[in-house]
Amino acid sequence: MLPSFDAVRARLYRLGFSYFPAYWTTGAKIVALAPDFSYARVKLPLNWRTKNVVGTTFGGSIYGAVDPVYMVLLRQRLGDDFTVWDSAATIDYREPGESTLYAKFEVSDADVRRFRELAPGESTERTYDVPVVDADGTVHADVEKTLYVRRDA
Repeated sequence: MLPSFDAVRARLYRLGFSYFPAYWTTGAKIVALAPDFSYARVKLPLNWRTKNVVGTTFGGSIYGAVDPVYMVLLRQRLGDDFTVWDSAATIDYREPGESTLYAKFEVSDADVRRFRELAPGESTERTYDVPVVDADGTVHADVEKTLYVRRDA
C-alpha cells in the first residue's frame, strides 16, 4: 500500500527542515513529524558539532534545536490566512547535556480551533513549554516559547 500524500509531504518536509542550513548547523534533526503537523520530535546528538569547550552540549545548539519548531508546526496547521511569529522565549539550563537530547512538540486540535476562532485582524499569544531531555527522561533544559498568532483574512 502506498503512503498517503500527507505522509509523503511530512517526510519530505522533515528532511528538508533538518537539512536547511540554518537548522542543520544546530546539529539537531527532526526525527518524527506527524502528517498533519500536530507533533514533532527533535534529536540533538552530542558530537563534534554540538559540544562546547567542556565537552557537554552547547547551549546554543539546545536552543537552536527548539527555536523554530512550534512556529513551523503552527504555520502548517493554520495555513496562509494566519501570521505566526515567535514572540518571546526563555531557557532554563538545568543539567549539562552529556548524551543525546530530545524534545517533543505538540499542537493540539484545541489550540488550532482557538486560533481559527479569531476574527480577521485579531491576534493572540500562546506559550508552549518544551522540556529537553535525555533518553532516561532527565530534563537538561526547559524552554518556554511564546508565539504570536494573527488571523489575516
